[in-house]
Amino acid sequence: MAKAVRFYETGGPEVLRYEEVEVGDPGPGQVRLRHVAVGLNYADTYFRNGTYPIPMPNGMGVEASGVVQAIGEGVTNVRVGDRVTYTGFLNTLGAYSTERLIPAAPLIKLPETISFETAAAMTMRGLTSSYLMRRIYDFKAGDSILLHAAAGGVGLIVSQWAKLLGLNVIGTVSTEAKGEIALAHGCEHVINYSHEDVAQRVRELTDGVGVNVVFDSVGKNTFMGSLDSLKRRGLMVCVGTASGPIPAFDPVMLAMKGSLFLTRPALADYIADPAEKAALAGELFDHVGSGRIKIEINQHYALQDAVQAHRDLESRKTTGSSIFVI
Repeated sequence: MAKAVRFYETGGPEVLRYEEVEVGDPGPGQVRLRHVAVGLNYADTYFRNGTYPIPMPNGMGVEASGVVQAIGEGVTNVRVGDRVTYTGFLNTLGAYSTERLIPAAPLIKLPETISFETAAAMTMRGLTSSYLMRRIYDFKAGDSILLHAAAGGVGLIVSQWAKLLGLNVIGTVSTEAKGEIALAHGCEHVINYSHEDVAQRVRELTDGVGVNVVFDSVGKNTFMGSLDSLKRRGLMVCVGTASGPIPAFDPVMLAMKGSLFLTRPALADYIADPAEKAALAGELFDHVGSGRIKIEINQHYALQDAVQAHRDLESRKTTGSSIFVI
């Protein structure tokens, strides 16, 4: 029988339960998928703790890779035996499982150059990095960015991609060890926010000008420092709230700090169009398959260890990507 991680109430990691589940036959537009590897993402904790409200009980996780076992009526984008990966939001919830039913639409065929483990570690992070690098801002060689959580899963991909584009990357980290990892993956400079003033250090590194773009996945604790790190008419990209929601503020503040721009993008809106999703995935797969971008899988867990995996993730013990191996 298939196994899955489910939860019946919101809360800390302890609400996750590892259970046997029944997987039936796929209905119209669905496939039955056998997972090989499952991604662990910070977004998973938002479902678990109630930041993203969903009906209860429910499954956990939105990203995985595996092999198509059966297809339902009307499915034409994949066949039985295809190697696939996926990421999404409510339409893919339930990835923490050995086998499942899932809509066929989110599935992306994997090229032979990408392993199941690599796919599970990078589909969400990689597609996020892809739209951040290729859709958010018209980057030119020599532009500068401030990248929070530079040693995290998205951070390591973005920093490598940014280096390919000729950008100057300033990364923030919480430890010296994470700083070494960030420097090895494309950051020109690192700032340890545990004992350095981020905005002040950014100004020093940019001769007082500031950076073109800030990618901020931390939220409440870094928001003001991020704004103060931008050059005039720079762009603040809020891509996560690991430290908590950003407090309410008067938009006039953006004008006072240099006519700044602010966006809070969601991956779903950049992969909603099949053609755009294929383009973003194709460029990502090309970079990774050729070795130009390396995916660091630094934590491996068994599915039954989901509670510990969430604890490690929220305590910032992890670097790079984390996956569950089925």
